[in-house]
Amino acid sequence: MKLVITGGAGFIGSNLAEELSKEKDNEIIIVDDLSTGKMENLRKFNQNINFVRGSITDLNLLKRTFKDTDYVFHQAAIPSVPRSIKDPIASNNANVNGTLNVLVAANDCGVKKVVYASSSSVYGDTPELPKRERMTPNPLSPYAVTKLLGEYYCKVFTEVYGLKTVSLRYFNVYGPRQDPYSDYAAVIPRFINRVLENKPPVIYGDGEQTRDFTFVKDVVKANVLAAESDANGVYNIAYGNRVRINELANMIMKLMGKNLKPIHDAPREGDVKHSLGGIAWAKKNLGYEPRYSLEEGLRETIKWFGLGKLV
Repeated sequence: MKLVITGGAGFIGSNLAEELSKEKDNEIIIVDDLSTGKMENLRKFNQNINFVRGSITDLNLLKRTFKDTDYVFHQAAIPSVPRSIKDPIASNNANVNGTLNVLVAANDCGVKKVVYASSSSVYGDTPELPKRERMTPNPLSPYAVTKLLGEYYCKVFTEVYGLKTVSLRYFNVYGPRQDPYSDYAAVIPRFINRVLENKPPVIYGDGEQTRDFTFVKDVVKANVLAAESDANGVYNIAYGNRVRINELANMIMKLMGKNLKPIHDAPREGDVKHSLGGIAWAKKNLGYEPRYSLEEGLRETIKWFGLGKLV
């Protein structure tokens, strides 16, 4: 099959590309402008892929690239709540206009299905847990709005044009290749990097907020299942359990053999207090079943960071 991954040099996209490249008959094309992705993420398996440097805001580029493509895995985005608050126009251009371009190009080129990377942030701070797909979205940041609009565009392209689409609402994805050095780094790589430097983790707020962390290999599997299935629509992709950020910091320090007192900083704008994904719908319709517990995923992630022995 011919498979295109937008944002394939990024964290999730490169893990997906690595898995798909194991099938030697697959022709894999990555479209990435390297604004957040890195070529080094593709180093170990780049002989099996074709790389196109370009932006999803370039519709003509997408139409050329999508020709004769079977499936498009749309991972490209500016993936940051704080960055979207700082620069909402850039987030909108990439995440909304770019997604519309992907759908137009896919439809014009006869792509079988588009699998779209959405986000649990679309739920906002609704008190009901777990978050289920039937709930009314309540986005609290420009980033969350852009991801929700992408879902709506997917739905419309399915209903109006007959293009099959699946939107996967990721819950706090972590794992190998996640950048700890970005100003907008996610909590797990940021904690690991601080502890590696023998510095205490920095927790925004009181640390009693909870998150449902999903290991990247489970997310990759969900993408493959979504492409292979007959399903359309929106699905939560989560582990299905939550942990307090204070507990997470302690777990990481224990695994790394450190005992440091976390520093608490002011809460971040746009952050929700609690998050937990209901995955019954994904289990039923996609056959999705997370394989990695938080501890197992953290162990693999810490090993990737090259931190030596784990306790």
